[in-house]
Amino acid sequence: MSSDYVIVGAGSAGCAMAWRLAEAGRSVTVIEFGGSDAGPFIQMPGALSYPMNMARYDWGFQTEPEPHLGGRVLVTPRGKVIGGSSSINGMVYVRGHARDFDHWAGQGAHGWSYADVLPYFRRMEHWHGDTGDGAYRGDSGPLHITRGPRANPLFNAFVEAGRQAGYPVTEDYNGRQQEGFGAMEATIWNGQRWSAANAYLKPALKTGRVKVEKGFARRVMIENGRATGVEIEQKGGIVVIPARREVIIAASSINSPKLLMLSGIGPGPHLHAHGIEVLADRPGVGQNLQDHLELYLQFAASQPVTLYKYWNLWGKALVGAQWLLTRKGIGASNQFESCAFIRSKPGVDYPDIQFHFLPIAVRYDGRAAAEGHGFQTHVGPMRSLSRGSVTLRSGDPRVPPRILFNYMSHEADWDDFRRCIRLTREIVGQEAFRPFLRSEIQPGVNVQSDDELNAFIKAHVESAFHPCGTCRMGAASDPMAVVDPEARVIGVEGLRLADSSIFPRVTNGNLNGPSIMTGEKAADHILGRQMLAPSNLEPWINPGWQDSQR
Repeated sequence: MSSDYVIVGAGSAGCAMAWRLAEAGRSVTVIEFGGSDAGPFIQMPGALSYPMNMARYDWGFQTEPEPHLGGRVLVTPRGKVIGGSSSINGMVYVRGHARDFDHWAGQGAHGWSYADVLPYFRRMEHWHGDTGDGAYRGDSGPLHITRGPRANPLFNAFVEAGRQAGYPVTEDYNGRQQEGFGAMEATIWNGQRWSAANAYLKPALKTGRVKVEKGFARRVMIENGRATGVEIEQKGGIVVIPARREVIIAASSINSPKLLMLSGIGPGPHLHAHGIEVLADRPGVGQNLQDHLELYLQFAASQPVTLYKYWNLWGKALVGAQWLLTRKGIGASNQFESCAFIRSKPGVDYPDIQFHFLPIAVRYDGRAAAEGHGFQTHVGPMRSLSRGSVTLRSGDPRVPPRILFNYMSHEADWDDFRRCIRLTREIVGQEAFRPFLRSEIQPGVNVQSDDELNAFIKAHVESAFHPCGTCRMGAASDPMAVVDPEARVIGVEGLRLADSSIFPRVTNGNLNGPSIMTGEKAADHILGRQMLAPSNLEPWINPGWQDSQR
């Protein structure tokens, strides 16, 4: 049975579009290869390190050996479950900086400037902040956004240390002023992960106009230059899910370009090499791959105030039991409750470094760097010049694509990371941390010179799991653009693409928020609606940015 629209991918953007299309009375089929998000591994915020390391919920992608990282292979988690990566991520909510979206518009994504996208951020948000910039925030959308209690003294020590180091304190980095130290926001509500599935897809299913088809998308069916449906593998057979109006791809910055190429849309010579008929020669498909890298700078604590006391089987059992019974306690937080956005040097007009603060020294994969109490900052530059690609390894849809980020391929990346380390040391060295700091775990105080820092960076830098850009949005006349500013795939009728792959450039911070906004705005384009009226609100830019780093 056909639907008006077929959406490939029940992730951040796909769920938002499903709800908005259903709200408008349209019928929608969402194709999702992953399964249910039920259970504490996903729904308990404190369990965030588990789902992205579970084959049940994660596609299990890995990069090719990265040439500038000594051949290291890095993991690239992407959600394989309803809610997509919003069901396995760290739940951190960051819109991005206003200037990010102005840059998009300047690159040909007309209608996606800050003035244009701010109304969509407001429409999607149900913000529960008690301090900040209410005029910039939404209070009745489906996506609940909260702040943690910051009961652990280390969260406030981090913010105070930033103030002591001469940086501003911001009441709301998602409002007027991103730059500074302050409370971090999360997609958590009533102690539960508030994924795109919980916010959008489950309400959409209740309308009766949306259904989810579990299956593996093989290709988009294109007849006479128009998308007519999606071929999927389902229960051991191959079936076609037809679309009366349009097919919409929202399968992630990894799977979206892969699906386009398998469907005959992409760089002609590359498709020919894999025996795929070229229906639309778009050389930009799979190119422009970007990400955020980060380092975990770890410090030993002199007081037993960190989460390490729960880092044992008994402690985890107590946290889990409390959450299951009350939806409260340590398990009700992602523990990223303080953060910062700062500029790396004078002459940078808006923040290009992000900090997450965590009151334990541990990795995303659950491995602690050292036994005992500690804390860490996740720090990294926001606007790397390095670019990579997603390409086909085979014409067989079941074969994972080849992913090469080309991390750290620009000399500026190394300079930026050395600045990140040295600025972090200065911040942690402030008076506010004196009651809590025992020593530096990593890199370690003996790692000081540029060469020593470079060796540490090369060995320890990790992905922040923010891949994007592989189906760049731009003007239809731009040969490297894949979609136009209305999210229409250039060269094929009846086919749209809306997820983080269409970002011309990675935004400041975590990408779940901008990805949901993309789905919200794309839904209005799909429906042919008049866009929400642009905002006249302006962001705060540090008046001394030309001459001062802080």
